[in-house]
Amino acid sequence: MTDRPAEGVLRLRLNRPDRLNAINAPLVGALISALDNVEARSVVLDSSSSQAFCSGVDLDIEDVERAKVSDLLYELYEKIVKLPVPVVAAINGHVVGAGVQLVVAADLRVAGPETKMRVAGPGHGLAVAGWGLPSLIGRGRALDLCLTMRAVGAEEALGIGLVDRIEREPSSAALDLALAFAQLDQEAVSRVKSLVTGSSGLLRALREERDGNRRAWSGSVAQLISRRGEETR
Repeated sequence: MTDRPAEGVLRLRLNRPDRLNAINAPLVGALISALDNVEARSVVLDSSSSQAFCSGVDLDIEDVERAKVSDLLYELYEKIVKLPVPVVAAINGHVVGAGVQLVVAADLRVAGPETKMRVAGPGHGLAVAGWGLPSLIGRGRALDLCLTMRAVGAEEALGIGLVDRIEREPSSAALDLALAFAQLDQEAVSRVKSLVTGSSGLLRALREERDGNRRAWSGSVAQLISRRGEETR
């Protein structure tokens, strides 16, 4: 779901509230399409649910769709990172797996006080967010979050640099930031974003992670879902 809440600002909303905004192919495809040929000076990435920004990839999708969704997600992350305009994420509630990666791909992150973030990759046989977390929180903390898969609340996330602001109304605060960025010299903003991104090696790491997870999605995750199905019988 997209709208233009202010001049020069494009807002994208994850809009599967009945599934806590779990990612499937139509949702990620719509986000990619919305970012093609962006005619805006800044972008807000938001959610239609106060309970969850994104609960990760929908584990109920068909086996044949998993590899496709994985590739589409990494295409989306790369598109956000390479976008020449600032992207501000407004997050609240649960942020899991692919949701964390969307947040990491953004340029600034505004969290609500109820935010809970968790990287769940190794539990599903995947390496998730290792491409981007070190540039925000450092190697040691990135390994901590990726390997322990523990939940991080808003205050801790702010303290370690995983988010940049905590606001009671993150959507409004993110929009205010995006509107302020839209008033800046756009060539200068684009150069700053390009220089910062280039210095961190994000794109190389992102592509390496994508290739590894492309192989894993067809094996480890399928086995996990099969085991869960057997346990509930």
